Parts: sequence; C-alpha cells; structure tokens
Amino acid sequence: MLKKISIYVFCLFTLLTGVSCNKWLDLQPQDGITNTEFWKSKEQVQAAVTGVYASLLASTSGRPLTETFFLWGELRADHLSATPNASFDEVDVMNVNILPTNSIANWRNLYQTINYCNSVIAFAPKVLQLDQTFTQDALNRAIAEVKTIRALLYFYLVRSFGEVPLKLSATASDQELEQLPKSSQQEVLNQILTDLSEAETNTVLTYGNTAADKGRITRYTVFALQADVYLWMDRYADCIAACDKVINSGRFGLVDETSASVYYRNLYVNGNSNEGIFEIQFDEQKQNTFYNLFLGNRRFMSNPLVMEDLYMVDYVNADNKDFRGDGASVRTTDGAIWKYVGWNYTTARGSSESYAHWIVYRFADILLMKAEALNQLDKGEEALALVRIIRNRARALIETEQNPDPSDKRAIADYILEERAREFAYEGKRWYDLLRNAKRNNYERLDILLNLVANTVTPDRQQSAIAKFKDKNSHYFPIYFYELTTDKNLEQNPFYK
Repeated sequence: MLKKISIYVFCLFTLLTGVSCNKWLDLQPQDGITNTEFWKSKEQVQAAVTGVYASLLASTSGRPLTETFFLWGELRADHLSATPNASFDEVDVMNVNILPTNSIANWRNLYQTINYCNSVIAFAPKVLQLDQTFTQDALNRAIAEVKTIRALLYFYLVRSFGEVPLKLSATASDQELEQLPKSSQQEVLNQILTDLSEAETNTVLTYGNTAADKGRITRYTVFALQADVYLWMDRYADCIAACDKVINSGRFGLVDETSASVYYRNLYVNGNSNEGIFEIQFDEQKQNTFYNLFLGNRRFMSNPLVMEDLYMVDYVNADNKDFRGDGASVRTTDGAIWKYVGWNYTTARGSSESYAHWIVYRFADILLMKAEALNQLDKGEEALALVRIIRNRARALIETEQNPDPSDKRAIADYILEERAREFAYEGKRWYDLLRNAKRNNYERLDILLNLVANTVTPDRQQSAIAKFKDKNSHYFPIYFYELTTDKNLEQNPFYK
C-alpha cells in the first residue's frame, strides 16, 4: 500500500504541476486530467492530501515555502545581517527598497499549494460514490486538514501583502481559469476563520504517533492558528479562548531541561518535542535549504545586536547564559544563525544533513500570544506571569528582565514583544510581531517600525526608509510584476503605484 500511495503522490505532482507558464498564478493541471484520471479511490484522496504536505517541503515554482516563510518573516525585521552572498533582491528588502520586480514578492509557490488544497476540497467528495470503502468521516478529515493548510497560507499572504486574490475553487483546466481581483484584508481574514471553524470539528486530536501528531494538522494546530489570527485582528478574548484550548488539553508543555545543550537538542535537533504543535518535517530524503542560507555559502548571519542587546552576555560567568542565545539562535564565534544548522552547541551539520524541522507553532507561542492578549484586556499581572514562565525555562539573564507596573499596558506590550524576539529568533515571526504591535489602535505605535531602521538599514538609505515606513501602505509587499501582466483584474498595492 505504501508503494501504491507513493506512486499516486508522484502522479499527483505530475498532474498538478504540468502547467502552462503563462497562466495566472500557474494554478492549473493539464485539461481534464484531474476529473477523468484521478479521484477514484480513497488511496488517491490520501495521496492528494500527502501531496499537499509534500508541497510544503519543496515548491515546483520558485523557492521552497519554508524559505519563503523565513524571508517574509525576517528580512524586514531586525535580526539579520546580509553577507556578500545575499541577493540584490534580499538586500533591497532589508533596506526598505523593494520594487514590484523583486522576486521576494513572488507569491506563486503559496498559490500553487492553495490550489492543491482547493483540488482536494473540490474533487475528494466525488470519491464517496466511486469507492464504497471511503467514508464520510475520512472525507471530512481530509478536507479539514487541507482547509487548515489553506488558511495558514492565506494568513501568510494577508500579513505580507495586505490585500490578495482569494482563490477558493480548484483550477483544473484552461476553461476554468479566473482573472481575480484582490480581496480586502477583512474578507481574507474572515475566510481564514471560516475555514478554521469548519476544520475544527473534523480534525483529529491524535493520529496515534508523535511524528504524525507534530507533522500533520491536528485540532491543536487549528487552535494555534485561530489564536494567531485573532491576535492579528485585535480580538483578544477570542485569542485567549483559542490558547486555552491548547493549554487545557494537557498535551503540551515547554522543553525545560537543566542544560542548554539538552534543551537545544530536544527542541531543534530532534524536533517533535512535547512543545511542538505543528512542524514541517524534513529528513534525510527531503532536506531543507537552510544550510546555504546560514552556513555553507551563507547569505545571512546574525545582527550583532541580537547577542549584545537581546540575549546579552555574562562576561564573568560564561555558564550563565540564556539557553536561547549563544549556541541556539546564534553561534557567537562567527555570527552564524544556528537553530537549523547545528547538531549541538558547537558542531555544525554537514551539507547533506540539513533536515531540521521548520516549527510553525509550539507551546511557547501559545503562552506568549495569550500574554499579549491578556495585557490588551488590562490583565497585566496575568500577562507578566506567563512571561516569567517563558523566561524561567530559558534561564534568561537578569539583565534582560523588566518589571513594568501591571497597569502599564504599553510597557508590558514592549516587554512581551522583546521576549518574543528572544524566544522566536529566526523562526519567521519577527516582522509580523513588529507589524502587529505597530498597527494596533490605528498605528499608535508606529515608532516601533521607525526605530527599527537605525539597526537594520544601511546609513545612506535610513532617511528614505523612515519616510517610507511613515506610510502604512509600505508595510506590505508590492504585487509581483508578473502577476499584474497575467491577471488584468489585479491592481498594484497603493504604495507602489
């Protein structure tokens, strides 16, 4: 059966990626194939779902999704320094100098996977009539998984572009191609929540083994994503309720070890720890692209301020250090970004050993999202208690501790934002954290983005970057030029017209 499923997955990718290069978003398989030669058995449905997961590991169009998630979440933030190997496009994003021709703004790989999800949603129900062994429950589970993945990808898109085309139907032939305009942020976010609400009741609590529970969509993935979306939308009570569903399940906890090396090994080297909620799973057969991103011919290294100001260093007692800093996020001897390329605190992976997981959500995120929401509801003491739990686990240095008054919402928000920076450095969350905090209450904290410039942008471009950041439309990517030429209903984002 495993061999048969592997063949089906190969065939699915052949069908779903044999597309014309000059069509909108490159969404369609060849004419008629999807309906007439596939979608006849439960094995094919499962192969299609497996294909969706496989597409998270490697894209047939452009860079892999996990690399896109990293670049979108980190390039515009303050944790990276570019090396001479970084591309001009990457450096331009870091210098707030992005144009519609910049390949970083190419969203095609996300829309391809969205179309794989749409294909399962559209065509899997037909298998109920063709395969009597395929049950309604199995169909519901399959659709719930791909709806959650679709929601996750749209959440990346809406946070990165602001307004994007909302494609919910499968594009299976040239006759079904659509020229779609952008949908508003609110429309996209509402659809994300609809998908998650529909998925919630049909996703499983467990698949019966750790690798599947961490590497596939479970109900707890749905809750984590719901919490993140609610926090972005300033729906704080709903965010807390979603977080509590994960917390109260008793299925997750923090990786809390007595040594930094064991902490690092369990959370990042081995992966699938008790802290993990959803991790994109790489292995020896399917490796990630992080080796040449951070080691090898590395394109990025740590901004020196990450160790100097964020984690800080105890120059008297070398053993007194934040577990998340030296040897976890950063190798201080050469500024290497370490989470994805180390075997332990000192030994690097080889180029053929680059298969650290990409962690989408873990339990620490749940606690800090809840803390952020609690603070916005004037529950500062409860928020600070959660921050202390995170810091105690990491053995954070006392020099980075703050003691804001529980009623000082602004100071606590800044403290949580800084703690999220320590906890999730290089996990693709930083820019979204900064933007979420800056835009709250009608951009009450625009200073967060303006202050960013001094630490990230080259001196000759800083004044230009500050002027751009003062326009909120600049906080989102432009629509890539290719999409504008192939979809005449698309309109460029306002800042880039």
